[in-house]
Amino acid sequence: MQSEKLIQLLMDHTRDSINQAEKLKNDTIQTLTWRENPASWNILECLEHLNLYGDYYLPEIKDKIKNSKTSSETHFNSGFLGGYFAKSMLPKEKLNKMKTFKDKNPLNSELDKSVIDKFINQQFELLALLEQSKKVSLNRIKIPTSLSRLLRLKLGDTFQFFIHHILRHLNQIDTIKESIKKTVPVHELS
Repeated sequence: MQSEKLIQLLMDHTRDSINQAEKLKNDTIQTLTWRENPASWNILECLEHLNLYGDYYLPEIKDKIKNSKTSSETHFNSGFLGGYFAKSMLPKEKLNKMKTFKDKNPLNSELDKSVIDKFINQQFELLALLEQSKKVSLNRIKIPTSLSRLLRLKLGDTFQFFIHHILRHLNQIDTIKESIKKTVPVHELS
């Protein structure tokens, strides 16, 4: 894929994520903390999960871009593993459940609306990093994964994986909101 097109697509997704999160600020804390069952995440927990990944990936990406001596190429070629990880994160009709690492699982955390602000701030940081990435190699810069610092993905694959992961959980938030509409009387969420 053309590097420029990939970056533009990922920037568009990120702007959409910001818009979706901005709308969540209008929801009550009852809506944001509603859960379908004791083992499922609420809306704030979905966002906090994404914030925890942002706390890892954003500084890693920032550091690698800042210290890179590479220059941009016309085309980005996804790596085998990176391409697989990125595709596995895309939202699907029937989402495949994935086990969350304990340090990234916010279930039953005390959370408030500041989680939304942190998420939005991270998305703006991500937009800035995508802009900066136009000047470096999406193919040659490697980012260590949160699974293991030994497992490293190309910058382009890391961006795709990270942003697809965000889309996946924003899709989950949409599903939670649909469940709320179907099961909770409106007066209980005011």
